Amino acid sequence: MTVKLNEQAKGVYIISATPFAETDAIDFASTDRLVDFYIDQGVTGITILGMMGEAQKLSTSESEAFLSHVLKRAAGRVPVVVGVSNAGLENLLGLTNAAMDAGAAGIMVAPTQGLNTEQKLYAYYARLFEALAPGIPVCYQDFPQGTGVHISVDCFNRMVSDFPQLVMLKHEDWPGLDKLSQVRRASEQSGLRRVSILTGNGGLYLPQELARGADGAMTGFAYPEMLVEVVKLYQTGEAAAAEDIFDAYLPLIRYEQQPGIGLAIRKETLRRRGLLTSAKTRAPGPSLNADFHRELDGLIGRLEARLGAGLGTGSGGTS
Repeated sequence: MTVKLNEQAKGVYIISATPFAETDAIDFASTDRLVDFYIDQGVTGITILGMMGEAQKLSTSESEAFLSHVLKRAAGRVPVVVGVSNAGLENLLGLTNAAMDAGAAGIMVAPTQGLNTEQKLYAYYARLFEALAPGIPVCYQDFPQGTGVHISVDCFNRMVSDFPQLVMLKHEDWPGLDKLSQVRRASEQSGLRRVSILTGNGGLYLPQELARGADGAMTGFAYPEMLVEVVKLYQTGEAAAAEDIFDAYLPLIRYEQQPGIGLAIRKETLRRRGLLTSAKTRAPGPSLNADFHRELDGLIGRLEARLGAGLGTGSGGTS
């Protein structure tokens, strides 16, 4: 039986890449390796068809085939959240139904572009929740760098109060630490329903976000074992040890977070780890030239040297 996403969700919901062959077709063999790898590294869940999963470059039939394949491969070992954001509400609802019928734990929805007032933003989600079948859990993706849509703490809290199916905030506003703190205080001090907060942005601010009350991460850094260990240590009160591990990976986290080229860096790193046959991104998408490959050689080499020397390793180790 599928475990539904809920307000108590915590840990690491890894944002999965979508593997492509050099022919541009979805690479399902690499998908299988990736799903198994993520689960072996101890992730709590997997999120597919997000922005860094190139969902916007897939046809409806490809999206449905990919989500069905991932859910079959995961086979209930971890919950799978499906990104269904789409400018057309009927398209969004169609993909939602396909995902939930296939056994998804819930859906992630980013606001569509053009919602330039909070009245419009609230009305959009009111219409969405009215159209959704009861019991489908929703994660709100707050990523204004990508959507161009900003939401205030007051507006988000109003949505939490009015829409019981809203169970999670994917927090990746930038800067956004104060927003995270304010959302968390609203539940602690005013009795507003507490929702799960998982953070994105490649993990770039993960220690500070955890200290501010985040429940974990929902991002796709190519070393998920670091995310898992850092979150676990924070949740057991070992913040200093968590920061030591994070610091070892920070140069590579920062490098992967470069706007415009970060997806290509992430995919190439996953390819080097033996998970993807090809690091291809679909057009229009970035690719790495020789300079990027040389820099990545150096960063990965330094990381492996630090880990080999025992710097920044936790009880879970690395692979």
